[in-house]
Amino acid sequence: MGVPLQLPAGTARELTQAIVETPFGSDAPVVIDLTGLTYCDSTGITVLVAAYNRARQVDAQLVLVGLNADLTRVFRIVGLDQLFSFQPTVEHAISALHP
Repeated sequence: MGVPLQLPAGTARELTQAIVETPFGSDAPVVIDLTGLTYCDSTGITVLVAAYNRARQVDAQLVLVGLNADLTRVFRIVGLDQLFSFQPTVEHAISALHP
């Protein structure tokens, strides 16, 4: 699933809906494409953590793709690198999920 360029509270609702509609399961890994994302506030981070929790409940793999250097730094500062696997592209994520 792709994400808009900014992920403030208003846009986070759209991502929440997309996550709700996306099947999660041990046989259905989820890749969230954040390529082009330039801003993510605490609401956006909360949505991503909720996706992580949902994936964890059903033993699904979840990968975040395409974070720019600034957001990668922020995500590491708040500890999201301990929850998520980061990949540079969707293709890399697919390769990592299906070695």
